[in-house]
Amino acid sequence: MLRTLLLLMAITCVSCAQQSPPAAQPAAEITPQPTQQVFQVKGTIVELTPAEKSVRIQHEEIPGYMPAMTMPFEVRDTNELAGLEIGDAVTFRMTVTENDGWIDQLKKVSAPRITALPKVPGLRFVRDVEPLNVGDAMTDYRFTNQLGQPFKLSEFRGQALAFTFVFTRCPYPTFCPLMSNNFRQVQDALLKQPNAPTNWHLLTLSFDPDWDSPARLKAYAEGMRHDPKHWTFATGDLTDITAIAEQVGEVFVRDADGTGISHNLRTVVVDAQGRVQKIIAENKWTPEELVAELRRAAAAKP
Repeated sequence: MLRTLLLLMAITCVSCAQQSPPAAQPAAEITPQPTQQVFQVKGTIVELTPAEKSVRIQHEEIPGYMPAMTMPFEVRDTNELAGLEIGDAVTFRMTVTENDGWIDQLKKVSAPRITALPKVPGLRFVRDVEPLNVGDAMTDYRFTNQLGQPFKLSEFRGQALAFTFVFTRCPYPTFCPLMSNNFRQVQDALLKQPNAPTNWHLLTLSFDPDWDSPARLKAYAEGMRHDPKHWTFATGDLTDITAIAEQVGEVFVRDADGTGISHNLRTVVVDAQGRVQKIIAENKWTPEELVAELRRAAAAKP
């Protein structure tokens, strides 16, 4: 009897030893989805460019996101623009992610059509300047950087210079934030390339000097992880900011309530000899393209 009992215990122990826990199933792969914000917006059409999948709209304030202003929006389906005309009052859905933004569901609403663009509020003193073309000597201007220090554009002579325009309160991802993010990618690429030139500089100019003080620009610059040896954030007298903007085709207008700024986009490359090498319109350029332009500009000879 004892022998039988010992044999049964041995068989049981062997069976336990041979049983292994079930293999863990691999966790299902989760693809992170971009965070989206969706807003219902009202506005008035001021320009239609279906070939560029774009419509410029004077829109109302978007509470919690953006003040009223006039700006172009991307539409991903040009059929959305069919039947619409300049002056039409519309509603639309605006979708924004961290790096992108577009509109859809445009619908004409019953409201009197506007046949003239809104008048520009207030007065702005400007300098009488001529447009700059490729090959022209860059006009010298005086600005103030994020440390409160004055400087002149002529101080960058001998370096390739790229400058663009923003205002730090601009939230729309394909406008000012895109210009700043692109500049950061350009900075990082040139710093990492082993054979890259060292005589280059980036300059971000704010056309909102009342808000974008040196202290605010410094905080913004730090948020962009800028290298102060190669990237400056600046503002200055509105007369000078307006003048340099007009010379390169940058247009900005403060909206009637004083909070928003309607504007287009320009990015300019100046070669090491102080000549305008390229003026890039709007936001379709890539960091790789600007890196190539800066490398060429850095090697410019008299």
